[in-house]
Amino acid sequence: MTRTVRLAGIFLSRKVYMRSINKVVTRCTAALVAWTLAWPVWAQAPAQQPAQQSDQQQVPTIKSQVSLVNIFATVRDKKKHIVPTLKQEDFRVFENDQQQKIAFFTAEKTLPITLGLLIDTSGSEQNRLPAEQDAASRFLNQVLRKGDEAMVVSFDLDVDMLSDFTDDRAQLQRAIHHAQINAAGPMVTPGTLPSGPNGTHMYDAIWLICGQKLATEAGRKALVIVTDAEDFGSKVTVNEAIEAAQRANTVVHFLLVHDPGQGWRPDIAHKIADQTGGRVIEVSSEKHLQEAFDQISEELRSEYTIGYYSTNAARDGTFRKIKVETTDKELKVLARKGYYAPKDGPA
Repeated sequence: MTRTVRLAGIFLSRKVYMRSINKVVTRCTAALVAWTLAWPVWAQAPAQQPAQQSDQQQVPTIKSQVSLVNIFATVRDKKKHIVPTLKQEDFRVFENDQQQKIAFFTAEKTLPITLGLLIDTSGSEQNRLPAEQDAASRFLNQVLRKGDEAMVVSFDLDVDMLSDFTDDRAQLQRAIHHAQINAAGPMVTPGTLPSGPNGTHMYDAIWLICGQKLATEAGRKALVIVTDAEDFGSKVTVNEAIEAAQRANTVVHFLLVHDPGQGWRPDIAHKIADQTGGRVIEVSSEKHLQEAFDQISEELRSEYTIGYYSTNAARDGTFRKIKVETTDKELKVLARKGYYAPKDGPA
């Protein structure tokens, strides 16, 4: 039976620790490139030294810090068909309007994916939840491959983790069908984000999962959120939720579903997806729900990985805008709009 787990703690149990170790071992081969191109990392590059040095002379090593930034991008044509055949020379990348030299590029479809499935279980989803659960189950069966892992989270009055990261599909299926409308039970909202008497804590869910779970994961990361995108009661703002996703280098996709007469916020869904490089698919009926999941599945398996060393080596913690485009102006690129540079702590 799936057990609801609190996310608030910062200590790992032995079981979770061992799961993390096993995960590294089982995914290390496929994830090697993903680690190299992981969310913004910093490397030290020693300068070249003279070929000959006397034993008495010590030449100081001059080190400079350069940033390695990676982007996951999807390209579509005018008919919204995915374009999977582009080469490195077809792309251009800009950081704060300064063109960057692409250092790494791949269209490899087998890089591991770490996926968070977030299901809105507020009252507005009462009539659609069973269909959402069935479609989500088929989606995970379809999208997950060897080396991938997923977690399942529901959000309404609280944010409940129904399954931690796993590649066990049976466990994920049980977790999806364990979701209940406004279910009472242990929450994952930490003490700084107290639960309210009612609401739909979507921003809190994004903030928590990105900040406490996905931020420490390597490689390709994505959230797929099934919701009407209306938020009530979150203690963080939409901008804070977006920042958490950007810091975790996580793409956020929305399946926008709602019942007639119920409110919905396509503007909010588009804002979050646009800033993180994700898509919004409006689902007008239950029969189109599986089609929407199929599109997201295709999206996740059709990403280009682009890496570059930033020309700005300052560790100032600032937000830096990213723009990715192709030499063909008819194509549209979906990619995150920026990242946060690391910041040195006090001396």
